[in-house]
Amino acid sequence: MNLRDITIRNAQLSPEREALIFGDRRMTYRDFAARGFRLANALLGLGLQAQERVAMLGPNCPEYLEVFCACESANLVIVNLNHRLSARELIDIGRDCEPGVLIFHEQFRAVAEEVAAALPSLRHLVFIGSGHPAALIYEDIIQAAPETVPAVTIKDSDVAYLIYTSGTTGRPKGVMLSHRAVVECARQISHEGGARGCDVMLIVMPMFHIGGRIEQLSFTIVGATIVLHPAFDAEAVLESIGRERVTSAHLAPVMVQRLLDSPALARAEIATLRNIHYASAPMPVPVLRRAIATFGPVLTQVYGMTECITATLLTPAQHVLEGDARQTRRLSSAGQPFLGCDIRIVRDDGSDVAVGETGEILVRGPGVMNGYWNNSTQTAKVLRNGWFYTGDLGQFDEDHFVFVVDRKKDMIISGGENIYSWEVEEALRAHPAVAEAAVIGVPDPQWGESVKAFVVLRNGAGSADELIQHCRSLIASYKKPRSVEFVDALPRLFNGKIDKKALRAPFWAEHDRKVS
Repeated sequence: MNLRDITIRNAQLSPEREALIFGDRRMTYRDFAARGFRLANALLGLGLQAQERVAMLGPNCPEYLEVFCACESANLVIVNLNHRLSARELIDIGRDCEPGVLIFHEQFRAVAEEVAAALPSLRHLVFIGSGHPAALIYEDIIQAAPETVPAVTIKDSDVAYLIYTSGTTGRPKGVMLSHRAVVECARQISHEGGARGCDVMLIVMPMFHIGGRIEQLSFTIVGATIVLHPAFDAEAVLESIGRERVTSAHLAPVMVQRLLDSPALARAEIATLRNIHYASAPMPVPVLRRAIATFGPVLTQVYGMTECITATLLTPAQHVLEGDARQTRRLSSAGQPFLGCDIRIVRDDGSDVAVGETGEILVRGPGVMNGYWNNSTQTAKVLRNGWFYTGDLGQFDEDHFVFVVDRKKDMIISGGENIYSWEVEEALRAHPAVAEAAVIGVPDPQWGESVKAFVVLRNGAGSADELIQHCRSLIASYKKPRSVEFVDALPRLFNGKIDKKALRAPFWAEHDRKVS
């Protein structure tokens, strides 16, 4: 099965069901397929060949989903560009993947024109807007093309998406995801994440991120309706849940927290919401408890990454608030492996760790990438004997629940002891004065590195000494922060994760060794 088959199936089985809601715009599955196939045929008519790259630069919008559909249907590779990157970074990506076409939204016209001028591979520009002197107009080429299914062959091993990583640990790398990987992971999330054809699923994560796309597909694959938002706004999301009678949503943990903190929550109509998937980062246990108290036992955590879309999930039934210590500890876990995914946690020598011992998490499953584009060296480092080496550090408990304790490169080594930032952050977040916390290692002339915490307080209450002593009561003394810096907000990446690279940069700028 390939991704085009999903579009064909929904158009045949649920032609009049609403596929997409975007503000005042609504589209049935029949109409969506017709527009997607028209665009596919238009791109083929421009001379694009199988597996040629099509770059897309735009916000979440119906056209973005149509570009996905068109590329999937014509056996072209969509490069869904991160619009938060600079022109320089986007040019580097374009020179690496050499797209033949750039489709861009009027919102990003200026940066798209700068990028286009620097890419000799581009043969055509397509503009989503009302007029452009140097580009084809999106609506014009759609209306001029037939809506028949493109007569091209697609193998399930063909690359569907080329997604460039965020670059938090170096230059972005192009992750090649096949039709088979994307379809099978959509099936996994759909099946184990509780998707139903009658669902109305709210998607707000950006389409340049695999999380937003795979969650959308995991509901589209059963014929559900997607409510798409251009960006996250807590009040707009809460209003949309009530207006559209939303039943499911995909949110980053920071988004869940902002919904809980929003004044609009008190008047929001959220009774229809039966399913919240959270991903991109672990959710702090205090926030998790607040979310369950507010929304009910409806939360599912999905753990994966661009290079291996699915790995584990923690179901609503496994979010146990009142139970024995083993059960409640699992609130901070990433759950158990998806059906079809194998997980190992290994020591540096490649041997499997014991229960409760920390090692690197390895994943084998249908969602593992084909490799990195134009980067066989990095591919060989992370893909070995069918296993993807995630770079995440974790532990198993006795029932194979996975606890992600840190990124391998985020681990702090102080005086020869390994300190995992997530453990310190959890201790900080257990204090009632702490709203958010991030922990990094900073240079220390005596210990090599020392633990530094950045904290966002609730209502401005709390002191550094108080928080340090609080941590000392919960974790070993050598793990406690040596310093605490209070900030109004933590820097974040597009997916809601805390940008620890930005936090570290000022402290390591003058040192030969830079942790990243």
